[in-house]
Formats: sequence, structure tokens, C-alpha cells
Amino acid sequence: MITIIVADDHQMFIDGIKALLSNEREMRVTGEALNGNCVLQLLEKKMADVVLLDVNMPDMDGIEATKYIREKFPLVKILMLTMYNNHEFIFSLVNAGASGYILKNTGKAELVEAIKTVHSGKTYYSKEVTETILKNFSKKPAEQKMEAAQLTAREKDVLKLIAEEFNTHEIADKLFISTNTVETHRKNLMIKLNAKNIAGLVKFAIQTGLIS
Repeated sequence: MITIIVADDHQMFIDGIKALLSNEREMRVTGEALNGNCVLQLLEKKMADVVLLDVNMPDMDGIEATKYIREKFPLVKILMLTMYNNHEFIFSLVNAGASGYILKNTGKAELVEAIKTVHSGKTYYSKEVTETILKNFSKKPAEQKMEAAQLTAREKDVLKLIAEEFNTHEIADKLFISTNTVETHRKNLMIKLNAKNIAGLVKFAIQTGLIS
């Protein structure tokens, strides 16, 4: 018998998972939680084999909860069941100790298979999640670096013009924004890119192919 805790900040979703698994003879939902703190409290009272965990929850999110579960209850397997097919979330949770990652649009058959797989000590990723992982690996380092910086489209415009040696007034004229706005973007770029000076901004622009 595989005992399961379902953790999600929507009670209706928890009820849906319980209904899906109600006819599975080899599985039993032994607890439910609306946030990460509740999961830890449940595990303190009664151990479970698998925790179905959402990423976005109040008080303690899925990433922090995963770290705590892995540290305090190393035998418990963690299967992420979430709507976020984002490589940053995926890698953060895998690094934190999650055994599997599937999306909320999955069907019952895959959910059951994923639970059995992680319970057996193996990892499980849904097809869409696997594609996201492979797509990220196929990106060039420069593309990964640009994406990791999480620059807005306007910040990229300002960075490109800075790297092309336009001054604040010229950038303001070209982008139809105020000089104060340009300076704000410049400061944000320095912070996001951990650049000490303009040379650092130019270096990043060249490394990521923003300018040749």
C-alpha cells in the first residue's frame, strides 16, 4: 500500500485527486494540506510514502517544502504536481530533492504511473516537462545567460543602445522616454547583471549577442 499526502492551496483540487485515486487498491490518501507547513506537520504525526506537492502555496512554497522534507524525512518521495512547466522551477525542485515533476493537466493513468515510479525509487517527468528540460539544454550558453537575467524588452533596448555608446539623452530620444526613465533602466541593469560599471554592461551585451 502506497500512502500519499496531497498538498495544494486549492481544496477542490485536493478533493479531485482523492476522487481519482479512490479506486486504486494499492494507494491511499492519508493526509491533505493547503501549504508546506501543514505537510511537515502531517509528516511529523504520520509518515507517508509519497507527497504530491504543488509549487505555488502560501506560507511555505513547494521549493522550500521540498528542501525541508528531504532533510527531515529522507525516505519520503516527492512528486511535484503543478501547472508550471518552467525550466527554472523544474531545476530548482530537482535540485531541492523532488523525485518527479508532472503537470496538472495529466490524466489519471499517468498520475498513477508517476506515483508508482517515484515510490519505487526512480524519477518520473511528464513528456512536456522532459521536452522543456531538453529544450533548455539545447540552448546556447549566451541564450541561457540572457534568459537567466530576466531582462524586460525595454531593458534590452536600453542595454543595446548603451553598448552602442549612445548617451542618456540620445537613448531617451530614440526610445521616446524621459532621461530619468533611462537612468532608472540603467540602474536596474547594473543590479540585474551584477555589473560594476558601463564596461560590465557592454561585456554582457557582447557575450549574449545583443551587439556584435
